Amino acid sequence: MSSTSNKGFLCMVLHAHLPYVFHPEYDYFLEENWFYEALTETYIPLLEMFYRLLNDRIKFGITISLSPVLIEMLNNPLLKKRYIRHLERLIDLSEKEIYRTRHDKSYNVLSRMYHRKFKKIHNLYCDTYKKDVIGIFKTIGETGNIHIITTAATHAFLPIFSSIPQIVKAQIEIGVKNHAKTFGKKPAGIWIPECGFMPGYDYYLSEQDLKFFYLDTSGILNAKPSPVFKVYSPIKCPSGIIAFGRDDETSKQVWSSIGGYPGDHAYRDFYRDIGYDVDNIYIKDFLKPFGARTFTGIKYYRVTGSEKKEPYNIDKAISKASEHARHFVSQRNKQIDCLFNKFKIKPVVTAAYDTELLGHWWFEGPDWLEFVIRLIDKGNYCFRMITTHEYTSEYGNKINFSCEPSMSSWGEKGFSNVWVNDSNDYACRHLIRTAERMLYLIKKYPNARGIMKRALNQAARELLLSQHSDWTFLIKTGTAREYAKKRFQEHIYRFNRLYSEIMTDNIDISWLEDIEYKDNIFKEIDYRVFDK
Repeated sequence: MSSTSNKGFLCMVLHAHLPYVFHPEYDYFLEENWFYEALTETYIPLLEMFYRLLNDRIKFGITISLSPVLIEMLNNPLLKKRYIRHLERLIDLSEKEIYRTRHDKSYNVLSRMYHRKFKKIHNLYCDTYKKDVIGIFKTIGETGNIHIITTAATHAFLPIFSSIPQIVKAQIEIGVKNHAKTFGKKPAGIWIPECGFMPGYDYYLSEQDLKFFYLDTSGILNAKPSPVFKVYSPIKCPSGIIAFGRDDETSKQVWSSIGGYPGDHAYRDFYRDIGYDVDNIYIKDFLKPFGARTFTGIKYYRVTGSEKKEPYNIDKAISKASEHARHFVSQRNKQIDCLFNKFKIKPVVTAAYDTELLGHWWFEGPDWLEFVIRLIDKGNYCFRMITTHEYTSEYGNKINFSCEPSMSSWGEKGFSNVWVNDSNDYACRHLIRTAERMLYLIKKYPNARGIMKRALNQAARELLLSQHSDWTFLIKTGTAREYAKKRFQEHIYRFNRLYSEIMTDNIDISWLEDIEYKDNIFKEIDYRVFDK
């Protein structure tokens, strides 16, 4: 990377996570499509983009957190088979679309584009990547251009469990162990789910030998004492672990529904999909297994800001992504130069995003990111990209400002009301009660064997799966609300039934085998992980 002078750093952080949606008891399950869509639209396009950069010998530095839940799904043999089937169905559907749109050039061009895209993704996944997406992430990680970190086991919103530290510690420990099992070494850092932090949690992270984590802007700005350099220099927590603060300016430019890049009228409209737009009879074969309308990924319209939609133009959209990349890099250059002159330090701008924003929600997102990286590599800018691990390794021993971060999250206004509010707060009492019951079981059966140990291990899995922050988030937003409620209730019910059967020494083996089959996450789990 060339630069006029190194006045600061851009730490770009992508957080990759999906809720654990796996239903082997059904041949098709609608919500499993979330996983397939993310693979097709985000993960594989990003990997393909990373390889293009590597082939062009362009250096970059991006930190990516892969949640243990996502890793479990990416490595699941049945989901791999189902994903290939999903791609084959999309290829067939796009072939039909080429014929259906044959008399309209603007739509036919797009249908052919989707057909090529689905075939390419199929070839990459099956032939190039050998169905091992995690292995490809690992290979690219070994080049040093991306650094992979972990998050908590099932992406629990940890502030809920501030009164039960064993749960917080277990979520962190399982995340660390899952990463070590997957990548052959312990992670250097962690993304706390939803950036949900409570004072003192840094000690739990430090106990796992983690070197750094991330906080929302408010967690830094409201720290005691108040950091002199705000979020533009990492802080050292009381435990010694280093915390990086999320930068609001970079967040708004990409995330904001009002002024953010993805809302530009040149970009593809996410919501206008043929799964909802075309005649039901025409698309019934694709929709038949699900029994309901659903997204296909084939979308023909661009964002217009009104009910009237215009056809999507891929060339104009890519041109706009290039323009937005130039704007983003120029703004970072100005921002870092200004911060350097103001604070007399080399500032760190931490730009953190959900990975699924790139490609899934914002179709052109991977192109935008590639443009950003290429611009930084070729241009004369006063900053360079750097992974958080690289920065910590090079400059961590020079961070001497210590403070205690405040309670915070990256939810609305930096508080907890996304995950605890009038629509979903009933979940808290069940989460706390089941957690207390799990701790009681461990004390009562500290050295279980045989079927009793299997039942206790499954109780641990059900407990973890009930703790997904996704369930309360979906209930709050209304997106897939009924499914989220059902999943939460199922895991609470299964845990409580296991608790009752364990306590009465009357375990229904056939039922236990059934839920072991359905909820088979973390096969190596030991229920005593909560006894810390």
